Amino acid sequence: MKPVFAYTKGMCRVDTSYCPGCTHGIAHRLITETLDEMGRLGDAIGVAPIGCSVQAHKFMNVDMCESAHGRAPAVASGIRRVHPDKMVFTYQGDGDLASIGTAEIIHAAARGEKITTFFINNCIYGMTGGQMAPTTLIGQRSTTSQDGRTVAQAGSPIRVSELLSALDGAVYIERVALDSPAHIRAAKKAVRRALEIQERRLGFTFVEFLSTCPTNWGLAPADAMKWVGSAMIPYYPLGVFREPEVEKAV
Repeated sequence: MKPVFAYTKGMCRVDTSYCPGCTHGIAHRLITETLDEMGRLGDAIGVAPIGCSVQAHKFMNVDMCESAHGRAPAVASGIRRVHPDKMVFTYQGDGDLASIGTAEIIHAAARGEKITTFFINNCIYGMTGGQMAPTTLIGQRSTTSQDGRTVAQAGSPIRVSELLSALDGAVYIERVALDSPAHIRAAKKAVRRALEIQERRLGFTFVEFLSTCPTNWGLAPADAMKWVGSAMIPYYPLGVFREPEVEKAV
C-alpha cells in the first residue's frame, strides 16, 4: 500500500521537549518539509535566538546556529551575504523578535536582506516564565500583568506583520495560523511562497505564525487551539500584507 504520510527527512528523529499542545513542532515540520520538497534541505542555514526557539536545532535537520537574544536577523544577514547561494532563515518568537530584537528585524527588512524570517507569535514569553510580551492581548493575563494587560499601562499589542509591510525592502509578508488543518495547509503555502521569493533574491520575506502556548496561557491544549481563533485572529487578522511588485531578482 502506498503511504499517504511519512516522516520528513527535514526533521530529526528525537522526542519533543515542547509542552503538550505547543504548535512549535507543526511550524518546524512545515518549514523543513518544504525545504526538503524544494531540494534545499542540504544547503539551508537556520538561525535561532533565545526563547523556545532555541530548541529548534534539536529538531530541524539543517545547519543551525544560535544568536544572542533578538539578534538572529543580524546574524542571518551576515550569513546570507557571505553565502549568497544558501537558503537562510531565522526562527524567532514574539518575546524575542518584537521586544529585544525590534531594531534587528526592522532594519533587516528595511535593507531588503535576502533572508526569510519565521515568526512564532503566541502572545507571551514562553521559555522565560510567561511574562507579558509586546504581542500580549489587551486583558490577557501574564506573570507581569496579573490583572490583564491594559492600554494605559502597556500600550496596544504590536502587529508586527503590518509594521514590517510598510518597509520597501520587505517584499513578502503573510500572517497564518496553526489552529486547524485548513489553516495549517495555508501556512505551508506561505512558507513555500516565502522561500521561493528568497530563491529569486527579491528581498526580505516574513511569515508570522499564530501559535499556542497552553502552559503559560493556563489552558488545556484543545482550549488553547480554540483561543487562537476566538481571541488572536480577531486582533491579528490572517492574510498577505505585502507581495513583490516585480517578480524579478535584484
